[in-house]
Amino acid sequence: MSTAKSPFLIGLRAAKANLLPGLVIQAAMVSIVVAYYTVPRVHDWLCVLAEIKRNGGLPFSAVSAVVAGAIFPEVLAITIFQKGRITRKNLGNLLFNAALWGFEGVVVDLFYRTQAVIFGDHADFATVFKKVLVDQLVYTTFFATPFSVGCFEWKNQGYSTKGMSRVFTPGFYKNQSVPALIASWGVWIPLVSVIYSLPSLLQFPIFTLGLTFWVMMLTYVTSAEKKKSALPFSPPVGNAAPIQS
Repeated sequence: MSTAKSPFLIGLRAAKANLLPGLVIQAAMVSIVVAYYTVPRVHDWLCVLAEIKRNGGLPFSAVSAVVAGAIFPEVLAITIFQKGRITRKNLGNLLFNAALWGFEGVVVDLFYRTQAVIFGDHADFATVFKKVLVDQLVYTTFFATPFSVGCFEWKNQGYSTKGMSRVFTPGFYKNQSVPALIASWGVWIPLVSVIYSLPSLLQFPIFTLGLTFWVMMLTYVTSAEKKKSALPFSPPVGNAAPIQS
C-alpha cells in the first residue's frame, strides 16, 4: 500500500479536516459544563433536563438520538441545500439514519450506565480518565466504529447482504474502520471527557447535544462539498458516514 493510501494517513488527513469545526464544538460543550457548575440558571435548566432523562429512560435516549442523528441533518440538507425540495433519497436517508441512531442511542445510554456501575458516578479526574479510556479504546474501537462503518457499507451496496462477510475481515477493518476511528478521536476524546465530567443523568443528554452539533456540521460540510462550495476545509471521512446523502 502506498503512503498516500495508508489508512493511518487517511485518518490523519480527516482529523485535520475536522480540526476547526471540532474545536468549535468542543468549545461549546466545555462552555455548557462550565456554566452548569458556575451559572445557577444553567444548572437549574440542566437539572430539569436530567429529570426528563430519568423519567424518559431508554425511549428518551432512542428518540433524542434519532432527532440529533437523523431528523436534524436531513432537515438541514433539505432546507439549505435542496431549497425545500424533498426527494425519495431524503426519505431513505431518514429511515436508515433513524434506525441506526435509535439503536445506537440505546446502546450508548446502556454503555454510560455500565460505566457508572463499574467506575462510579464521580466526576474526579481518575474516574473520568478511566471512562474515557474504555469509551474510546474499547467501545469505540471494537464496536461503535466498525458497526457504523459496516452499516453504511450495507447501505452503500443497496442493502444487499451479498459479500458482507468482508466487513468482519482484518483487511476491511484496517482500510475502512481505522481511518474513521482516527478521524473521530480528535473530536470525540475531548467531547467524552466533557460528558463524563457531568452527573450520570446528564451524560446522555449532553452527548445528544454534542451529536447534534457534530452531525449538523458534517451535513453542512458534505452537502456543500457536493455543490463545490469553497469551504476552508474538506469533508472528513469516517464520522461523516452517518450523514452522507
